[in-house]
Amino acid sequence: MDLGLADRVYVLTGATRGLGLATARSLVADGARVVVSSRHPAHVDAAVAELGGVGKVRGVVADLADADTPARLVSAAQESFGRLDGALLSVGGPPRGTALDASDDDWRTSFETVFLGAVRTARVVAAALPAGGAIALVLSSSARTPIQSLGISNGFRPGLVGVAKAMADELGPRGVRVVSLLPGRFLTDRTRDAYGDPADPTRPRADAASDVPLRRIGDAAEFGRTAAFLLSPAASYVTGSSISVDGGLIRAL
Repeated sequence: MDLGLADRVYVLTGATRGLGLATARSLVADGARVVVSSRHPAHVDAAVAELGGVGKVRGVVADLADADTPARLVSAAQESFGRLDGALLSVGGPPRGTALDASDDDWRTSFETVFLGAVRTARVVAAALPAGGAIALVLSSSARTPIQSLGISNGFRPGLVGVAKAMADELGPRGVRVVSLLPGRFLTDRTRDAYGDPADPTRPRADAASDVPLRRIGDAAEFGRTAAFLLSPAASYVTGSSISVDGGLIRAL
C-alpha cells in the first residue's frame, strides 16, 4: 500500500528514542521528512544521524513545558522543508505513585508537562496545518483502564482523549484529523525497569505479557508502523478515535 507519505513533513515530540523514534523511522522509510525533538541534545544528535541527516530530518532540543516550544517546532519544519503536514505528540510519563500519595507539586508539574504541554502544542500545530493534515497524541492504556501506582497518569490521560476528541470535532470542517494512540506494553529504554529481564534488559521478563492476549510485549516498530499509517493520507477517514496498540491488553469496549 502506498501511504502517500512522500515529501510530507511531520513534527514528532519526544521522538529521539522509543515509540516516537520508531514512528519517525517508519515515516522516513516511506519518504516523509521529519522534525524530531527531545530535551536531551545527545539523544537529538543520535536520532538525526540514524534517520538520515540533512534533507530528511531536523533535530530540535526542546521541552514541551516551555510555552515557546510549539512555535519553534512549527518554524523548524517550515524553514527546513517548506511545509508541515502533521505531528506525533508524545511526552514522558508522569512520576509513579498512587493518586493519594502524589503531592500538589507532583500534580501541578505533571499538568504543565503531560497535559498542558500536549494541548498547547496540538493547538499551535493545528493552526499551521493545511487540509489533509493530522495530529496523533501518544497517550497510554491508562486512558481506558487505570494502571496501579500511576495515579497521575490515570487522572490526565483520559482528559487528553477528551481534548483530542473535541479538537477532532473543531478541526474536521477544515479537513484536519486528530487521533489518540493508546500503547500497551512495549520494551523501550523507559520501560526496561518495568518489563525487562534482569539478566538481559534487552529482552522482556517471561511473565511480563502473561495477561496480554497475544502473550508478548510489543516491538516499538509495530507501534511506529501503526502511527505512520494513521498520520498518512491513507487513513484520511479516521479522526476522533482513540486507537489501542496493545496486543489486546485493554479489555474496555
